[in-house]
Amino acid sequence: MKELFRTSGWLLLWLAASPLRADSPNVELFSWERGIGVRSREDSKPAMYLWVYEWNMFEAMKPGQHTRGTFPLPREVGPSGNTATIESPELNLKMTAVKDGADLELTVRNRTDRDWPEIAGIIPCFNPGPANDRTEAFDNTKTYYLGPEGLERLKKREIHFNDKLRPRIDREASDGKFVFSEKWPTAEPNAKAGVLIRESTDGGWVTGIVWEEFLSAQGHNPWDCMHLAVRVGPLNAGESTKIRGKIYLFRGDKDDCLKQIRRDFEALKPNHAE
Repeated sequence: MKELFRTSGWLLLWLAASPLRADSPNVELFSWERGIGVRSREDSKPAMYLWVYEWNMFEAMKPGQHTRGTFPLPREVGPSGNTATIESPELNLKMTAVKDGADLELTVRNRTDRDWPEIAGIIPCFNPGPANDRTEAFDNTKTYYLGPEGLERLKKREIHFNDKLRPRIDREASDGKFVFSEKWPTAEPNAKAGVLIRESTDGGWVTGIVWEEFLSAQGHNPWDCMHLAVRVGPLNAGESTKIRGKIYLFRGDKDDCLKQIRRDFEALKPNHAE
């Protein structure tokens, strides 16, 4: 009986450590020059890169309609590549590798002496990598946001605002324009959810990023990036807010990714009552 128990115990330990488990993460996390990346554990190893804090929008972090963020933030990746953190006085990002990508938990702190408005946001840059480490499979503009009729192709560098916040956002425009309108012209239709999805050039892989609270969807800047702005307002001085998100990276197409997103996020299910 003791031998049976000992053998069973070793078997359970082996199963817990085995990379073949059905619920094992299919990606590993890694550090890069501006943040944390996600890379498939398969031989082909397609990867995507997250720079969590490139821009501020509408008074978040700094006064102004559109100001720069930064990337020299302390970060750490766990030895197994299953966890990663970015920590600064203003924000904290926790990443956990899962079967189809990486769960995200972003905490933003208002350390200013101003209350931030409802439309305050920060913009992470989700991209196929810098020039020397570019993932060719995702170096394209096959990008989709979620519009009123479903997934819509993202065109050029246009910005699609959160449909529910559009009236409030428009009040910040001067003669219909924002300070960023020359590079990111406002476009219709508005975005219905914080979702951006990209298919690989050959159609065999898909990646995506989701934030439960979002301000806008935009992309196709010099790094062929995807800019899904995280809404962090309203936020009073001295307070903090926590936003859930997720990165997706797996074999499939945009429709497969949207199905998985809707399974993961209750508010994005088709029959969810607003």
